[in-house]
Amino acid sequence: MRQTFKTYKPYYVSTLALAVPVIISQLGHMLVQTADSIVVGHFAGTIPLAAVSLVHSVFMIVMVMGIGIAYGLTPLIAQENGRKNFDECGALLSNSLWINAVTGISLLCLIYFGSMAIIDHLDQDPAVVREAKPYLLILSLSIVPLMMFNAFKQFAEGLGFTRQAMNITIWGNVLNIVLSIVLVKGMFGMEPMGVRGVGYATLIDRCLMAIVMGVYIFCSVDFKPYLKRFNVLHVGVARCLSILRIGAPVAMQFVFEVGAFAAAAVIAGTIGANEQAAHQVAITLAATTYMMASGVAAAATIKTGNSYGKRNLPRLMRFASSSYLIVLCFMGAMALIFVVFNDYLPWIFTRDRTVIVIAAQLLIIAGIFQLFDGTQVVGLGILRGMGDVNVPTAIAFVAYWVVGLPVAYLFGIVLDFGVEGIWYGLTLGLLTSSLLLYLRYRRVVCKLSKDRQPEAQG
Repeated sequence: MRQTFKTYKPYYVSTLALAVPVIISQLGHMLVQTADSIVVGHFAGTIPLAAVSLVHSVFMIVMVMGIGIAYGLTPLIAQENGRKNFDECGALLSNSLWINAVTGISLLCLIYFGSMAIIDHLDQDPAVVREAKPYLLILSLSIVPLMMFNAFKQFAEGLGFTRQAMNITIWGNVLNIVLSIVLVKGMFGMEPMGVRGVGYATLIDRCLMAIVMGVYIFCSVDFKPYLKRFNVLHVGVARCLSILRIGAPVAMQFVFEVGAFAAAAVIAGTIGANEQAAHQVAITLAATTYMMASGVAAAATIKTGNSYGKRNLPRLMRFASSSYLIVLCFMGAMALIFVVFNDYLPWIFTRDRTVIVIAAQLLIIAGIFQLFDGTQVVGLGILRGMGDVNVPTAIAFVAYWVVGLPVAYLFGIVLDFGVEGIWYGLTLGLLTSSLLLYLRYRRVVCKLSKDRQPEAQG
């Protein structure tokens, strides 16, 4: 044990050095929604909180499509940096900016023409839908600046620069929280905006974050070697396709997972507004720990991608193993917190005792699936670093839409277990994803090992 720890210690330290800023940055994106839920829950009431749940369920499906496309840049940058091909890194950034801009505009249109129509036909409380519509429209405008921010963020993270995005995200969230309170309550002589206020706060925050991140990338001396031949007008079909070959499957992975949880929120809404609000409380807390685990996954992508570019399989495997152990320890601690403090954590979001009682039971289930949630997202990150994205996409579909969601509907609605039954199904989906992704990682590593043996003999 002591010798194993000594061997792996540099890998733990190196992974955490990258992961911690990414965790804080990822957590910052989640805190935007968490802050929205807290502000609305305390200052607007249960119906607006249910509206926030409904909007986030619909909006998150679209948003993660964009985030997934942006993620296609990171492993390519890490691999090219491992090969010391700096000019290619700059070229990939210019292509990514165009891809993200077009994606952002397309998703905005999808939300405006698609989600706004769908929301009327989800069998939700009419009062919730009335509150949700204006919030969804305002929030949809923020997808374009968010995509531009992500283009710069994934470029920097692919090169191992993670602290700057963290700092920008922290200050952006401070601004978001302050603006949300001011606009929702109607302070300083303004009319109270209710749910619309958090939408405007998020839009302003994301615009400023995109501008600041872009200025940092183009002005920092750290990126000068990579941007010597950068030209935003140089767009190549081959480079765009290489980004999309990774980004599009990653987007679908996110859509399958987040879409399943969004569908679960809609199913919870058919049970009642209290159940939907409780689901929002519990899922916000669970999603917060997930975003922190995804920071470890992002570090795993960078480290395994860099090792893959250097064709260093032993280094790749050690980074993978250290990432799995880190996320197991972290999510285990989060699971313990959820179970021990399940009666107290919902008070952060609401004073409605009915909602609190339901949410407290859901947090116990959330505690159980923490380990599965953490290991599956790290598995995705490791495979993404090696450029393996198609099979993991199929795994995500099977785990959530063939296993998790049908079981959630069976337990929650057919067998009448209520919203707790829905969460049992989600837990089974996460378990399935975690196991299949680990088996896929082992299979890919074995194949790479066999491919190296003839080279070593030659």
